[in-house]
Amino acid sequence: MSTYPQRVADNILPLSIAGTLPDAFKEWYFTDNIEDHEIANEDCELCDQEKLRYHFEIKNRNTDKHLWVGSSCILKFQVQVFDNGTLLDAKGSKKKLNELTQKMRLDSCINALKKLAEAEGNDILSNALDFYLKNKYLTPKFAFVVFWRLSSNKIDHSPSFFKVSLQKDKYKRDLYAMPKDRVHLIWPALTSSQRKLAIQHGHTAPTNT
Repeated sequence: MSTYPQRVADNILPLSIAGTLPDAFKEWYFTDNIEDHEIANEDCELCDQEKLRYHFEIKNRNTDKHLWVGSSCILKFQVQVFDNGTLLDAKGSKKKLNELTQKMRLDSCINALKKLAEAEGNDILSNALDFYLKNKYLTPKFAFVVFWRLSSNKIDHSPSFFKVSLQKDKYKRDLYAMPKDRVHLIWPALTSSQRKLAIQHGHTAPTNT
């Protein structure tokens, strides 16, 4: 079985001019092209890591060859990342890749909500879609209805991608007053601090988390 460095070398050196990994990676840059495959079943074409949902395209400026990779490989091997023509440092590269990932997650949530609104023609779900488009988060009550109906309609979605707001006291009260099964349904969308608040007010974490 080949080692990790050997797999990387086997995948990138034939597509590069340089004969060593450090020099070869200097030829590559992130093209800003990204793809959400919706399910995690893709491979990184650089390190062969399996079960990736998101692909990021890198390209060799000398050979015009390209690879679809995971964002972690871009950071690990210091593949050049630009923002409006400016070369980013490691911190800036990580920030940009994280922002692109968050955008793909937001788009995934919006697409799921649109499918749901079209499937049911329900005013509540249409309002939830409009609310999410405007605010980029759901209220606890909206989150329950959305996750319940998404599951009922067998619409692919990732609850953890959605954001739930507890900024308003009303949202907190709604969460605290929710039946346990409803809180458990929206649990994946809650942050660690939101989960602590829920527990402090009498709720318990789902046993399957």
